[in-house]
This record gives sequence, C-alpha cells and structure tokens, in this order.
Amino acid sequence: MRFGLGHSLKDSMTSADSTAKTSNEAADTHRLIDASSASRALNLMGDRWTLMISSQAFVGTTRFEDFQSRIGIARSLLTDRLRRLESAGVLVRSRYCERPPRDEYLLTEMGRDLFGPSMMIIRWEKRWYYDPKVRAHNIKHSCGHDFIPECRCNHCRKELIARETKGEPGPGAGKEPAAKARAQRRSIVEGSQGTAAMLERSVEVLGDRWITHVIASAFYGHKRFNDFQQQLGVATNILSERLARLVALGILEQKLYQESPNRYEYRLTPKGLDLFPLVLELVRWGARWMSGPEGPPELIRHLPCGNIVTPLLTCSHCGEELTRESLQGL
Repeated sequence: MRFGLGHSLKDSMTSADSTAKTSNEAADTHRLIDASSASRALNLMGDRWTLMISSQAFVGTTRFEDFQSRIGIARSLLTDRLRRLESAGVLVRSRYCERPPRDEYLLTEMGRDLFGPSMMIIRWEKRWYYDPKVRAHNIKHSCGHDFIPECRCNHCRKELIARETKGEPGPGAGKEPAAKARAQRRSIVEGSQGTAAMLERSVEVLGDRWITHVIASAFYGHKRFNDFQQQLGVATNILSERLARLVALGILEQKLYQESPNRYEYRLTPKGLDLFPLVLELVRWGARWMSGPEGPPELIRHLPCGNIVTPLLTCSHCGEELTRESLQGL
C-alpha cells in the first residue's frame, strides 16, 4: 500500500546513524521536505493543548476561564495557544464585557471547518475505545440514532480505505522547510481533571505533533527509520522516541527486515490503518486553508471510481451527510 507522495523518495537513500545525540535535539530547519497539506495542518493542530482547546470550542466553550477549568491548563499556556489559533485564523476574539475588558473566543469559518477532522477523531475513538461516559461518544444524528461517522468518496459514495486510494502531485507540489522543533510542555492546573472528560485516548495518540507527523508519513508509504527521517526532517532522537511510543500504543508494529545489524520496518496495525479517514480530513482541511495561490501540493485519487476525492462524511445508520447542525448532543 502506498498513499500520497511516497514515490518521490528513493529506495536507495544513504543509511543514517539513528543514535540520539545532543546536537540532534532539534530538527534541521534548513532541510527541505515534500510539501503536504496534512503536515501543514498538523503543524498547527498537532498539539495536545490545541486539540483540547478546539474540542472544547466545538461544544460551545468560548471564555478563557471556562477553557482553563474544563481542560486543566496553566494560564500562560492557554494564553499562548489561544493566540496561536487566533493568529492562524481558527478563532476570533470578540469583546463581551467592557469593564473590566473581557473577550471570548469564537470559531471562524476556518475553525468550524475542523468539524470533519473532529468527526474522524470521534469515529476512531468509538471504534477502538468506546466509553459511554464520554459525551462525544453519545452524540446522535438527526435520524435519531447513535452512529459512527463514516468517510466516503464524494463521487461514488464508497467508504474510503487506504489501499484503494493513491496520492499524486497537485498544482502546488514542491518542497518546503521542515517543521521546527518546539517544546512540549504538559503543565496542568492543580486539581483539574485534565483530559478526563475529553477524548483522552485521541489526545494520547494525536496530541503530539511529531507522533501525528509520523502517522501521516506512514500513510505516505514510509516504513523505515531513514525514510521517516528524510521525509519529516526530524532529529533522530526525537524520531526514535516517537516510533517506540507508537509501537507501545499499538499504532505501528516492528518487522525485522535486516540482521547484523538488526533493522526494522514500522508498519501500520489495523488500529493505525483506521486513522486513515482522519488523515484524509487533515489533507482536505490543509488544502483548503493552507495552500498557496498555486493550489494544494497533493491530490487524492479514489482508485475504484478514478476520481479525485473530497471526503463526504455520513451517518452509519441512515447514510445521510453529517453536518454540525444535524447532530444532537454535541
């Protein structure tokens, strides 16, 4: 299986030393990597606190104190993430009190368009970690039934799976700088519930930017350490730790492909492959909101019908399209 622009990598890349070194604690920011809509989206949203803030915004949270109490996040960290989301255009500030001055944070059209990725997160959680106590696991469609969100081809309406799609260069294909490393702080407010009321399993898997980059890269056909490192421009020590974590989480599995010395491939497990609809939605969202005037860097072709696909999200019970307005209990 190969999805995306994996064909742009050569199989004969020179082997790199994967030993962690202090000098490799950050990625080489001068490295150029293949442009990717999913990577652009993840550079903004692939962070545990950003993911939790956007999830809260979707259920109607708008005020600083409410974000803080419901997520359990330090004030300084919340301020930083809200500023990032505002600067990117996902949130907009609106004054609701003049004395003292107080603002609330509202989803923009760009922010509301994260509905698709949010639905695919819920889909994955319900399939692998269903918990009736989690509010998002109990939403109903307007047909009146519980459902699991489905991701279908907008042309033939067949459910989309990785092995039946192929990525190809789009009009904006090319190279761009690798993502810069940044600190992953996990500061929380004392006594808060943290992720207890949230999609905690998804936060565990998707709330780390490099982990989500590795998952997306695996769908682009990369399996070996050097392939991931070349594609992502990530430091070897960071990559080693994230691959080990993904194996422990059951998203990737190791397969020995060489002895003396032992070298392994990292392949998506069924649980990992089931994240494919989320990757598709990240590609769609990134292509819509983060492409330049030349257009998106990649296109996804659905092999059974031959069309370039835009995901269509549907209810598993009635088959009708999902919209934010069609959901009950969100």
